[in-house]
Amino acid sequence: MNQHQVPTSDGRALEVASLGDPQGATIVFHHGTPGCVDTMALLAPLADHGEFFLVSVSRPGYAGSTRRPGRRVADVVEDTTTALDALGRGTYLSVGWSGGGPHALACGALDAPRCRGVWALASVAPADVDFDWTEGMGPENVAEFELARAGGEAYEAAIRATAASFLAADAENIIELFGGLLSDVDQRSLASWDRRNAFAHSCRAAFARGHEGYLDDDHAFMGPWGFSADAVAVPTEVWYAKDDLMVPASHGAWLCANLPASRERYFRDDGHVSLILDHLEELGQSWRSFLDATSAPA
Repeated sequence: MNQHQVPTSDGRALEVASLGDPQGATIVFHHGTPGCVDTMALLAPLADHGEFFLVSVSRPGYAGSTRRPGRRVADVVEDTTTALDALGRGTYLSVGWSGGGPHALACGALDAPRCRGVWALASVAPADVDFDWTEGMGPENVAEFELARAGGEAYEAAIRATAASFLAADAENIIELFGGLLSDVDQRSLASWDRRNAFAHSCRAAFARGHEGYLDDDHAFMGPWGFSADAVAVPTEVWYAKDDLMVPASHGAWLCANLPASRERYFRDDGHVSLILDHLEELGQSWRSFLDATSAPA
């Protein structure tokens, strides 16, 4: 994986990573919360055959990207286009996992036709929806989002504590650190040392500059996103899972019902992690099918 520092017009630096054959179709991967470009290593098998050129940007405040206080979800579009311009890339598919889902959707809403399609994988829904946003989440997430709504020092202290614990993440303790957020199927998906090690490495790297990226991510996707779901007019696949304890299936169902060009992929035997890691070939095939059907160069 190649990593670059890309300057922005407002004087910040973006950590940008790329993986795969530059002759391949451009896939922009928006990492989860917390996360950074290192998360993309988990998708490395998708770059093995030269069909795809994967690009990821650490959101502001994570890893090597300068913080952007008060950022909204919609602000990711400016950073994404800055990174793609620096790499000389044109049109792209936008793919977001978990907390990266809203950011992938932002590109579909605000950067079409350069953004040709969106894959929202275990994505959170807007926080002002008409259902209990935290119902079905593991206890750690319920507690975190209750504190986030209240704000203040107690919330920031909790985020700092989470950051400190994940700075010590490794392959041996990563499942324990996630506690009640990993269902049985997710724990089985992380049975291999290589997967656990890659997951732990991305968590450590995310907090290399501190806890602010995580804090700002929570504020961004729990506040106004800067666009509405009905503005995402590009084709969108929504993948969600029955046994997801981080982002319950109700979020995916809401997105399917409210995105105007959505295709539902509901996984009855998967969770938040297995939804991606155990279905990489299906994900790649979904991208291939879309590119073949639309036939325009990416």
